Amino acid sequence: MNTLPSLLAKPPKSPQLVWSMALLAAIALQAPFAHATEGALGRPIAGTSVLPNVGVVPPEPVTIVSLQQIYIDGSVGGSRQVPIAGTTAVGVDGKIALTLATMLKVWGGKGGWDFASGITLPYAWTEVTANLSSRYVGASQTDSASNLFDLYITPVVAGYHLSQTDHVALSFNFWAPTGRYDKNSLANTSLNNWTFVPQVAYTKYVPKYGLEFDAVAGLQFYTRNPATDYQNAPLFTLDVMGLKKFANGVGVGLVMGTVQQLGKDSGPTADRLDGFEGHDLSLGPIVTYDTVVAGKRPLSASVRWIPSVASTRRLKSTPSVMATATLAF
Repeated sequence: MNTLPSLLAKPPKSPQLVWSMALLAAIALQAPFAHATEGALGRPIAGTSVLPNVGVVPPEPVTIVSLQQIYIDGSVGGSRQVPIAGTTAVGVDGKIALTLATMLKVWGGKGGWDFASGITLPYAWTEVTANLSSRYVGASQTDSASNLFDLYITPVVAGYHLSQTDHVALSFNFWAPTGRYDKNSLANTSLNNWTFVPQVAYTKYVPKYGLEFDAVAGLQFYTRNPATDYQNAPLFTLDVMGLKKFANGVGVGLVMGTVQQLGKDSGPTADRLDGFEGHDLSLGPIVTYDTVVAGKRPLSASVRWIPSVASTRRLKSTPSVMATATLAF
């Protein structure tokens, strides 16, 4: 199987180049959620934003569609107070299933840069159990919600080929509070704030050994939740992946991701919890597979298991699974 570095040297209309495009929905799939601040549930999930070829934007116009499924089952320890539903809870258990449908349009290039835009429509199911500490002392309550989550929009991705083996992509993304939110509910399908996410992605190939290295770094800036007066502090996220690809289309590798809070949260509830500042680290394996359907449409699939290995004031998840399928037209 040809590697992307050799394909990029071919004419833009090469069918093999279209093969590589299927993997580039990774650029728009940096949208998963969980592990932020308010409710210990927010936008980024450590280890989910990095995919194969994430730093590459193809020079040829193409449309890419992707479907992504994420499942998390985690908790914040029973002795830890968590801001949720406008109050605090002593311990939170949460289950989250996320389905994300993404469309990415690659427009072409100019001045050595290649450009794309994307949109992700997420659907969320969540179930939360919490021991409320302020309204009902010692009372455990369970709440669930299922609906469309906040829209994730990528106005622009700009990619640059540093060399045949080194590629970088810059993107600006944002979440719009389009989901349903009730400040008195434990479970919601929205964070009720705008979130702005500048990111940089990098891909490195070592064709001689069939190796690939990918990384995504980003910052997340939140507006204040007007319903609870809770202000999440900015977050720094970094996901890295090493992948070994074989001639039969199978790839195996390792993913590591971290979410680091930059400063303290603010607002009446956050102030009582000294800013509720935390971090998260996840590590796990990934398996990928690339093929062609209908004789010409490239299909890429992957599955990963990325449990939390260290977590402070975040939803620590042991089963954390993500599956992705991507098709290019």
